Amino acid sequence: MKLAFSSNAFKAFSIDTAIKEIKALGYEGVEILCDYPHAYPPEMSLSKIGALKASLTENHLDISNMNAFSLYAINDVYNPSWIDRSAEQRKVRIQHTLNCIALANNLGAKSLSTEPGGIYDRNREDIRYLRNLFLGGLTEVSIEAEKNKIKVLVEPEPKLLIETSNDFLEVMKEIKSDWVGLNFDIGHFFCVGEDPVQLVYDLADYIGHFHLADIAQNRIHNHLIPGEGVIDFKQVLKAISDIGYDGYITVELYPYQKDPIRAARKAHDYLIDIMS
Repeated sequence: MKLAFSSNAFKAFSIDTAIKEIKALGYEGVEILCDYPHAYPPEMSLSKIGALKASLTENHLDISNMNAFSLYAINDVYNPSWIDRSAEQRKVRIQHTLNCIALANNLGAKSLSTEPGGIYDRNREDIRYLRNLFLGGLTEVSIEAEKNKIKVLVEPEPKLLIETSNDFLEVMKEIKSDWVGLNFDIGHFFCVGEDPVQLVYDLADYIGHFHLADIAQNRIHNHLIPGEGVIDFKQVLKAISDIGYDGYITVELYPYQKDPIRAARKAHDYLIDIMS
């Protein structure tokens, strides 16, 4: 297991500065935000891609994952979504994901994470219809994912179409591609009342990457610095070790944009201590 930190906590900084700071704090990898202001694909010219690759090389930092979840460059964190009421807006999400696959390939990344469908009205909308929209979009991008050897990882999240492990497994039953998998967000599963320790074992065959943040006792979806909530990370990390996972675990602390260096340092110190 190796620790990485997500650049989405460093949105007040350039991606180059974020990379330097993350390396200086002791992390081995960085998750690249595929959105404004870091690496939104339509704005990534060949020269910018070259500069990003050079920065990673100079700082001896790997890409843990490409974060293709948010779309602030167009709208907000969730929209346009895979299940937007507008077919044109769904196409925007699909094209963004295709663009992120191409960028990941250019940068030598192995995976990208994406939203699990999107927001919907539980009382008014047909979940089966929305799930089919999501499946259709995922199937479309999986073709390019396979061509480029980039894993597209669905990230279940509270209050979105795919929230729980069962929701995720229902989708995976219908996906006919080995290039679609799971971005296992430890905090998200905890928020919806599941046991992330047990789920590491249950979902091992699908896991392509991990997101890590702590959550308070009330299980409200608010990312906390590891050690400041109630998740038993010793047991979670043991489970991750038990399944033989040797990839990156990315600490994701986007709520700490006013002081990401302090948050990243505290997270690193805490996790290194319990991993030793």
